[in-house]
Amino acid sequence: MMNKDFAVFILTHGRPDNQRTTKLIRARGYTGPIYYIIDDEDKTADQYKAKYGEKNVIVFDKKAMADSIDEGNNFDNRKVIVHARNYSFIAAKNLGYKYFVQFDDDYYSLGYRYIEGEKKINNLDKVFDIILEFYKNVNIKSIAFSQGGDHIGGFQGVKLKRKCMNSFFCSVDRPFTFVGSLNEDVNTYTALASRGAVFFTFTNINLSQGDTQSSKGGMTDAYNLSGTYVKSFHSLLMHPSGVKISMMNSKNPRLHHLVKWKNTTPMILDPKHKK
Repeated sequence: MMNKDFAVFILTHGRPDNQRTTKLIRARGYTGPIYYIIDDEDKTADQYKAKYGEKNVIVFDKKAMADSIDEGNNFDNRKVIVHARNYSFIAAKNLGYKYFVQFDDDYYSLGYRYIEGEKKINNLDKVFDIILEFYKNVNIKSIAFSQGGDHIGGFQGVKLKRKCMNSFFCSVDRPFTFVGSLNEDVNTYTALASRGAVFFTFTNINLSQGDTQSSKGGMTDAYNLSGTYVKSFHSLLMHPSGVKISMMNSKNPRLHHLVKWKNTTPMILDPKHKK
């Protein structure tokens, strides 16, 4: 691994014996450091430390992080990932890393995306080096890998999309704050994009993970409690001029957020309009 100032952070809770992401990225050729970001309300903390080494398990004060951000509600439900996302910047600085990526703990696939399907990555170290080289040379807050939903209707070719979800490549020199206890990724990239911050998804690399409600731990309890209804309204609250609620048409139709990009990202006007 070329980048000695980079580490993988896996944001996890209550799953010391079910770390699919760790197995996946090691199998795909990542040789660098992995740290597990857990909170002080996780009753399985000792199991994490015993299995992955105490120095590789970073425990943070979840209530303190909750009190420091706008959660978008008064539920006092801290079984969410937003606090770990925000603490990651502090953890990276304390550990001496300039760059890091936030991963969930339940990925089962990571590959190059093509029209004909997904091709397995064999040298993840090299992929991270290339992504970081790009990230270092552009003025953006964060960049993410694509997910299955980004390719509904078929792969549209290698692109950068103005969204950023689930996986976040970040720098301690480009801090930002995630907001909202649910849908924190959408809340953040829409609200901050409306103020000029740039986020990207790189569509040529694809991550797949298990269904949120299908396994114990993580965010499952929060989603089981309120489903997508409350989740989607968090994004509307955070950026009402650019997000609305619509019906997602699928086998099981449900309410979902819809981003109106023309109302979200600043537009560059043609000089001819200058007065």
